[in-house]
Amino acid sequence: MINVNDLISYFKEKNIDFFCGVPDSQLSSFCDYIEENCENIIAANEGNAVGIASGYHLTTNNIPVIYLQNSGLGNIVNPVTSLTHQKVYSIPIIYVIGWRGQPGVHDEPQHKKQGEITLDLLELLDIDHVIINKESTIDELKKTFENQFLSKLSSGKSVAIVVSKGSFENYELKKSNDNNLTRENAIKTVTSFLNDDDIIISTTGKSSRELFEYRESMNQGHGSDFLTVGSMGHSSSIALGIALNNQNKRIFCYDGDGAVLMHMGSLALIGSKNPNNFYHIMFNNSAHESVGGLPTIMNDIDIKSLVKSTGYKKVFNASTIDELKNVLEDFTKSEGPVFLNINVNIESRKDLGRPTTTPIENKNDFMKKLKGE
Repeated sequence: MINVNDLISYFKEKNIDFFCGVPDSQLSSFCDYIEENCENIIAANEGNAVGIASGYHLTTNNIPVIYLQNSGLGNIVNPVTSLTHQKVYSIPIIYVIGWRGQPGVHDEPQHKKQGEITLDLLELLDIDHVIINKESTIDELKKTFENQFLSKLSSGKSVAIVVSKGSFENYELKKSNDNNLTRENAIKTVTSFLNDDDIIISTTGKSSRELFEYRESMNQGHGSDFLTVGSMGHSSSIALGIALNNQNKRIFCYDGDGAVLMHMGSLALIGSKNPNNFYHIMFNNSAHESVGGLPTIMNDIDIKSLVKSTGYKKVFNASTIDELKNVLEDFTKSEGPVFLNINVNIESRKDLGRPTTTPIENKNDFMKKLKGE
């Protein structure tokens, strides 16, 4: 197990002290440490991080570090192959990658395929890698850098540290905001207000888990809900595709602020397509709460002006249960696309469960519901 301070101290000895990326729960100790102690930019998505890191290298000639969950490898394929690769601009980057879905390690279904192909993807991208785990030491990792990685980085190649579960010693920042409303109570309040015919597409992370548990607690079925267990940032696009092809139903997208930021162009497309049955709800804690709670930049954004500028007809806001209850009738009676920002805190139950149905079962039940079966 590696102490994060030891790793960052080694990086700084080598003049490696710029960090950028998207947080991951498997990297939470690493991410918390650099947020508190280093120059760190939490990017909108992983490809965005590669661009920022490239700009840093072009300015300083120093080597940047990008951190990400292995699910984010899909977001970096284009900039890696067409920007940083040795055959293009030869920009060296150190990647620190959380290995979710690692073969032989229990994980959620959305991580299984990505876990199986993680090392193959790195090989295809010409990114040499080392795997660390609970048994790894900082001396072993230093030796890899000294004997292999530093020379490759100096020649313009990128390298990766692939991080198995439990590789880092614990380091944790205390995170909070000033909001009193929990996301779980907000989800219960909104969902209980909807009709049986309404359709919900919920985003990646704890929002879908909380929606699933609410249905269970009410002895309701799950056919009205599509739980987007992976594909962070794409739930609103899934919802748009459903709304355009089911114009007789109201479609509600339960989104998160980190997910909205990750692929913000989807807002403009939704506004352009103008689906009058589209209801977009953002549970906003200004944090990547499901993967450790580090901040997003949503607090720096004028949400109402942003969303209105993309073509949504109305934008609503709520920060308490009473405000939420008061605004729901106007929100749901409005012609879409409309947007509701709900400010929530960074809290979730320690005993929060996970869906007990498989993604395939969820898909089949959901499709039957859309067909009216």
